[in-house]
Amino acid sequence: MTDANPAASKETRRQRRTWRRQAARYDRTVGKAELTMLAGSREWVGARASGRVLEVAVGSGRSLPYYPAGVEVVGIDLSPEMLAIARRRAAELGRTVDLREGDAEALPFADAEFDTVVCALALCSIPRPEIALGEMARVVVPGGSVVLVDHTRSDRALVYAGQWLIERVSIPLQGEHLTRRHRGEVEAVGLEVVEHERLRSGAVERIRATRPIPPSRGT
Repeated sequence: MTDANPAASKETRRQRRTWRRQAARYDRTVGKAELTMLAGSREWVGARASGRVLEVAVGSGRSLPYYPAGVEVVGIDLSPEMLAIARRRAAELGRTVDLREGDAEALPFADAEFDTVVCALALCSIPRPEIALGEMARVVVPGGSVVLVDHTRSDRALVYAGQWLIERVSIPLQGEHLTRRHRGEVEAVGLEVVEHERLRSGAVERIRATRPIPPSRGT
């Protein structure tokens, strides 16, 4: 990961290697889930994007078809192989998208640079999601939105048991967690949750949060 962030953690470097290996089959694998359990997730985040948009962990660009016309999209990802697929997808769509290699835990952007920040189905595998969320909160403008969709721990015992069993394999193999819960982390970095819903027996979570606008100072 020396190109994008020399200070990246060991876990992040491992994730970069994982996604580089999986890039060629990612669309096939996730595409099945997006027809069933994750159906509507990309559409949901795209409908909440406006202005200058940053997609964190853009991957192969599967969200690109769902962004409204006229928004300016910047995407960042650990894997150059994933980004190559995303560039081809953007070209097929006729969209101009700024795609860059980088680390969600150390976003290479100035404070308050984006109107909307999106992270779709990636916090489950980012090693330190609380740090990544802090970075998203930093780069979004006051009043702007951070839009998230991901796996989350189900409150249903049988569903949770299945998630726990899958994690015994998914975490060591590819660092993918199914039972994280992000709402508390979102609020801990100072964002205000304005939309929150859980679907599919509580195993999928959608969050839209905003960065508060500081009160104006009197003269």
